Amino acid sequence: MTEFVTPPALEPGDEVAVVAPSSGGAHDFPHVLELALERLRGVFDLRPVVYPTARQGNDFLEVHPEARAADVHTAFRDPDISGVFATIGGSDQLRVLRHLDADTLREHPTRFYGMSDNSNLGLFLWRAGVVSYNGAQLLNELGVRGELPEYTERYARRAFFEDALGELEASERWTDEPTDWWPSGEVPDTPPDYEANPGWSWHGGEERATGRLWGGCLSVVDWHLASDRYLPDPARLDGAVLAVEIAEDLPRADDVAASMLCMGERGLLERFAAVLVGRVPGRSFLEQPPADERAAYRRRVREAVVEKVGRYNPDAPVVTGLDWGHTTPTAPLPLGSVVEVDPRERSVAFR
Repeated sequence: MTEFVTPPALEPGDEVAVVAPSSGGAHDFPHVLELALERLRGVFDLRPVVYPTARQGNDFLEVHPEARAADVHTAFRDPDISGVFATIGGSDQLRVLRHLDADTLREHPTRFYGMSDNSNLGLFLWRAGVVSYNGAQLLNELGVRGELPEYTERYARRAFFEDALGELEASERWTDEPTDWWPSGEVPDTPPDYEANPGWSWHGGEERATGRLWGGCLSVVDWHLASDRYLPDPARLDGAVLAVEIAEDLPRADDVAASMLCMGERGLLERFAAVLVGRVPGRSFLEQPPADERAAYRRRVREAVVEKVGRYNPDAPVVTGLDWGHTTPTAPLPLGSVVEVDPRERSVAFR
């Protein structure tokens, strides 16, 4: 069985790579990328090195998945690079994985930060036994308008500079307000509208569970189950902790339930010691229903996950509403790290 390696922590002043293993959003919205780069420099004292793919548009990236993989390889191999940051997600990173060499990435372990479509790379690294961070993505997490949320900064700082993420806490406020990416070329100073955080919800088993975190964006997990090319040996998931979050495309609760059903029928849900669920967004740039409909949607999605886990693995504790995924603020969760989920103490802690 592959032993896991946690890449060395970053240090202030380190060089970090900026790559686009997914889409060309940074090419289309360079002013948002510049805001995120300035925060890497000014808030975290890191020195971003922008790689070629980060400036390329989708016309190039869509037909050159090998170029996206090449930037990842180059960044991991470079001894002067301490971390690798994805610019933004997309919808086809699964095509990049065939061009990646797991041995190269494992021989040069480097902290990787990305979410959404970049969950593909996180799952690839998990199978190679390399811890990566699902979060701290540049445009949509570090490049949010207004001030960088204190919660995001706090947990990003831990993910950058600490050996372990430590104990998670719920944020005081959160938002799923969508952004139009400021096509005018200016980033407004006004923050999004935040609301009070109701905290986490606990369901299922009452016994403490400990295991390595596996998962990511649920739609990407679905792709890996469907393609069946990059999954770990199922036995490696025995005692692991599943983490899933919902993308801004707002899948129907029935589709979320179907995804969990298929994991159950495949014999995977019963293997997990616990399940963590990111806070569910209730609106997107294309869909902005009123508050009561958003709340009802989030409840239906939460219930779909809880019901299916309860059917296949009733002893597993399930925690919903974590500040992780497609809402703001966020904590980057370390895939492959050991996490302890304690229903009695109502705590989630990484070590």
